[in-house]
Amino acid sequence: METLLSSLRITVATMVICVGGYTGVVWAVGQAAAPDLADGSLITTPDGKVIGSRQVAQAFTRPQYFWPRPSAVSYNAAGAGGSNKSPTSMDLTDRAKETIAAYGATPENPLPAELAAASGAGLDPHITERAARYQAERIAQTRNVSVDRVNQLIDRSAFSPGGVLTPDRLVNVLEMNLALDNDAAP
Repeated sequence: METLLSSLRITVATMVICVGGYTGVVWAVGQAAAPDLADGSLITTPDGKVIGSRQVAQAFTRPQYFWPRPSAVSYNAAGAGGSNKSPTSMDLTDRAKETIAAYGATPENPLPAELAAASGAGLDPHITERAARYQAERIAQTRNVSVDRVNQLIDRSAFSPGGVLTPDRLVNVLEMNLALDNDAAP
């Protein structure tokens, strides 16, 4: 009986230290070092309503918005992950064909590969500057603004996550779409 009680005390102490203590330390370091990231990088309206996260993609399908990369998990952050399907899967081929048709891509105007292929986690909130510019004409037409205006918004939002070592500049799809909505002037 004494061995059982000792084992239970060790188990409880280990759980308190490893589960509670470790989690608390990681949370505190995150709050001290980067509180916005630790809290999910949430984007809110002026009245405090959460409308999304800078770190998680959302589905946008209306033509007046930038569209993100396809998602193998339907943009569900609770189930992040890629597809386990083979590159030769007909499901992936069919999804790619639908995506290419939705963008109106042609051999003369091919779709950037990233807009037809899902990211590894299925929740990538960014697209490359090239992929954003590919969508600029559609967005300009549906919003009745010039393509130059949309490209200016892309220029203001594009960033290089790795500095000079990263060849592609990225834009955050949610932030770009909010910028489009806030840029009311034609």
